[in-house]
Amino acid sequence: MIQKPKGTYDVTGKLGLEVRYLEKLFASIMEKYNYKYIRTPVFEASTLFHRGVGETSDIVKKETYDFKDKGNRDLTLRPEGTAGVVRSFIENKMYADSNQPIKTWYMGSMYRYERPQAGRYREFYQIGVEVFGDTDAYTDAEVISIPVNFYKMLGLKNVKVMINSLGDQESKEKYRQALLDYFKPYLDELCDDCKERYQKNPLRILDCKVDKDKEFFKNAPKTIDYLNEPSKNHLNDVLKYLKAMDIEYVVNPNIVRGLDYYTQTVFEVEAFMPSLGNQNVLCGGGRYDNLVKNLGGPDTKGVGFALGMERLLEVIHNENIELDKEEVDIYVVPMDISCKDKVASLVQYLRLNGFVVETDYINRNLKGNFKQIDRLNVKYIAFVGEEEISKNIIKIKNNHTKEEYQIKFEKLIDFLDDLEVDDHEENI
Repeated sequence: MIQKPKGTYDVTGKLGLEVRYLEKLFASIMEKYNYKYIRTPVFEASTLFHRGVGETSDIVKKETYDFKDKGNRDLTLRPEGTAGVVRSFIENKMYADSNQPIKTWYMGSMYRYERPQAGRYREFYQIGVEVFGDTDAYTDAEVISIPVNFYKMLGLKNVKVMINSLGDQESKEKYRQALLDYFKPYLDELCDDCKERYQKNPLRILDCKVDKDKEFFKNAPKTIDYLNEPSKNHLNDVLKYLKAMDIEYVVNPNIVRGLDYYTQTVFEVEAFMPSLGNQNVLCGGGRYDNLVKNLGGPDTKGVGFALGMERLLEVIHNENIELDKEEVDIYVVPMDISCKDKVASLVQYLRLNGFVVETDYINRNLKGNFKQIDRLNVKYIAFVGEEEISKNIIKIKNNHTKEEYQIKFEKLIDFLDDLEVDDHEENI
């Protein structure tokens, strides 16, 4: 039997319903924020990720799926979403759009060759946001508010933002030199990867999983101590807006993120829940004011974040959070097999009028249909038999209140619309 590759998983059954619920909820939030959907290729030129994500990052050095196509071109399965969206922003000349800033969101599969473990796969699913063309601190705060609101709407508790600033280019250069000076006496104690990082990008040393618990790491310089005045002001403004939005935050100078392109604001969103233990980071992001220019575009600022679907599902399952069940609006019951052509006509008519409709496909008896109705969480049941056809009526039963109605066919849609309104007002 052929099986799925290591580090991948199938989305089926209940998991499929949960994933679709999360996707639709996030899409609805993006409509409220007026962000526009974007989709980029699953594979891109390898140089995009080497230049964008960074040659010194673990993702590019150890985890990318690189290959040559039949034209001998170097391609890479995308390991993250930002670089591809930036490439699209440049190639499609979105910077020339008079409607600035450009606010985008995406969802899709990413690929990293790493050791599979709970909540971490080689093919994984990310949802993300990227905003281009605005340097204002309010944009940072708005981007941060999106995952916070998303998690709260799902019922996650104790959602908090951990935030830091890497500063602008001038601040980063000062901090880089401070790291070089600090770690120089400890070079022999660093792992081989960190010795290389010391030469190319010492900021990456702070992300090391091998050396992070060594005593001298505790006293390493903090980014926040090397911010110039503009960078300090930017961070303070972001915090001011988060406070105005009633979003809880903690300034954590240890947050640097694992990608080379970040500048200024970097953040992680955490949920402090019993099942998470110390693994409570649910998403992360930040500002990248030089990435568009570094990839060949005009000098355009950007900010964004990404969250992992697998991590979120793990939390939902561990915390026994019940997502809203998807409902079927109407289940059409054929009272006799000879009526199935009329049932087919009615099902088509109802679906074209915007209702979620199911019916019997395998000739169940009445008892079997009611069992299926219970499984599908049906709101209304429509009965179609010879009597109904002869009288040009449809029998409708409210599956929750058990009220029954007989409605003329030509008045059916208006009647169902009125029922939906009444149900909605009762729930309010």
